[in-house]
Amino acid sequence: MSERPTKNEAFEALDFIINVLKEHEKDLDRLVAELSKTTEKLGGTGELSGKIEKVEERLSAIQTEISNLINYISTSRQASIYSHRPAVIVRCKKWDDFKTLSTNAETVSFLFKEAERAFQIDALTEGKIVTYSGEFPQDTRLFKIWISKELQIPEEKILEGVLAIG
Repeated sequence: MSERPTKNEAFEALDFIINVLKEHEKDLDRLVAELSKTTEKLGGTGELSGKIEKVEERLSAIQTEISNLINYISTSRQASIYSHRPAVIVRCKKWDDFKTLSTNAETVSFLFKEAERAFQIDALTEGKIVTYSGEFPQDTRLFKIWISKELQIPEEKILEGVLAIG
């Protein structure tokens, strides 16, 4: 008879999986950037350029799936803490409202919607997900630092992706 892992061991395994997925996500970011540079160098014409663009699209889709998986695992881990509460999503139309409700949040995620030139930011706080959408800045690193200062939470608790209730 096999012994069942403790919650702590399960959380450690999930943390390991999340870290590996985040590394893969960083690798994909790098590959997409390099592919974009190669496409630009080759010019916008030709069969090769079209194939490169298709690969770029597939890499972006994989990156999105990895982000979603990271968020799913992260949220599943937190879900047990709040299982006695109803699922609540608070959608803020004003940044100041989001900031007020999300200060000192347990976890924050953000997702860039490049096609729309917008971002979505979600915060897990007191069993609620508070969300805001707005126009996005160019530099994600500076954006993460700004979020950290605005919401008074450590950068480690901020991840690129989406918080969702499963």
